[in-house]
Amino acid sequence: MATRRVRVPAADDLFRRTSDGAAPSAAAEAKARPVHAVPEPAEEAPAAKKRSSGRVRHDEKMTVYITSEELLDLEHARLNLRAKHSIAVDRGRLVREALAIVLADLEEYGDDSALVHRLADPR
Repeated sequence: MATRRVRVPAADDLFRRTSDGAAPSAAAEAKARPVHAVPEPAEEAPAAKKRSSGRVRHDEKMTVYITSEELLDLEHARLNLRAKHSIAVDRGRLVREALAIVLADLEEYGDDSALVHRLADPR
């Protein structure tokens, strides 16, 4: 009776060096390329070029504390997008899109941007 032997990858197969200056192979580069759910728009105004990262794996994390009222507003916006516009997004995607919009507005309008006006308001 012959035993079936399963090939287990070696450590070299699982881990690759990233510190050397060698260019990654085409297969590795294709795997690392992010996949966007929506294609990037054609050439547009500078502010329109800023987009959120969309549906890709995110390697960085940031914790933001918000009030319960702000959380309810966020959930209301998410449910509104789903009910009225048939757009299903999670809170993280909604926040990333809003952030991209605000940063694009700041880049395009500078001192006249909504962000500058809101932050300069001495409430």
